[in-house]
Amino acid sequence: MKTVSLDFHFKSPIEKVWFALTDSNTLSKWIMENDFKPVVGHKFQFRMKPTKGWNGIIDCEVLEVDEPHRLSYTWVSLGESNKVTWTLKQDEDGTTHVHLDQTDISSEQAFNGAKYGWQSMAKQLENVLAEL
Repeated sequence: MKTVSLDFHFKSPIEKVWFALTDSNTLSKWIMENDFKPVVGHKFQFRMKPTKGWNGIIDCEVLEVDEPHRLSYTWVSLGESNKVTWTLKQDEDGTTHVHLDQTDISSEQAFNGAKYGWQSMAKQLENVLAEL
């Protein structure tokens, strides 16, 4: 099993980053359409236009909500069942350090896709944070 482990720094306070990770409308601006709620046990989906060989749906369930420091949910798609965990830490200079782990990835293709996807989405998140 593989783990995608990435670190990001955002020039926004932790509360703003937490909001961008947990507000459904804001999530749709940098990940994809969803029906997310920051409630443990809530089942939700990330949805995008289907592509050849993929229905465009990621099934998820919220596992942990520790505002504003930790958020975790399952990520099930294309036969892969992973766990995504966001860990936030406010740095002394007012920026927010965000650590992302996506664990239990079984295929090389899924690993590479997740790594590329999260790096791309983090750039979009930076733009969204600048607009909040």
